[in-house]
Amino acid sequence: METNVHNLIDILLVEDNPGDVRLTVEALKEAKLKNTLYVARDGEEALDFLYRQPPYESAPRPGLILLDLNLPKIDGREVLQQLKADPSLRRIPVVVLTTSTNEDDVSRVYDLNANSYVAKPVDLDRFLYVIQSIERFWLGVVMLPVDDDDDGGHAQEPER
Repeated sequence: METNVHNLIDILLVEDNPGDVRLTVEALKEAKLKNTLYVARDGEEALDFLYRQPPYESAPRPGLILLDLNLPKIDGREVLQQLKADPSLRRIPVVVLTTSTNEDDVSRVYDLNANSYVAKPVDLDRFLYVIQSIERFWLGVVMLPVDDDDDGGHAQEPER
């Protein structure tokens, strides 16, 4: 399936588990995406990236965020709350991608205006399937808003 030309966007993955980062990168590579994936390893780094704080002054505005909930420093719920409260960031679709299947977590993130909630499967093949399903839906089917504020700058993948 080809990616919708309108959805050639930058993706921000907010994930502290190196294994899940590696699997997500592999799943997106298998899909032969031309999208650029950036990785923030904790909530603080994600907010620095989104607000273009040092060292991310030239970071692009992502068109999609894949957000884990259980993060060091600032947890994913707080990141989501800040994102959705900010008029300059709230239109960015946020897919919560987490190990939690807790009904309270599901309800809370939807109350915070997450766009979807996906529980990470522990099985490798299912994990790859889930990532590719997210890719097909968000990058191949959905029309995403154009960010008028983005200056088109590109940053390197954040590493800490």
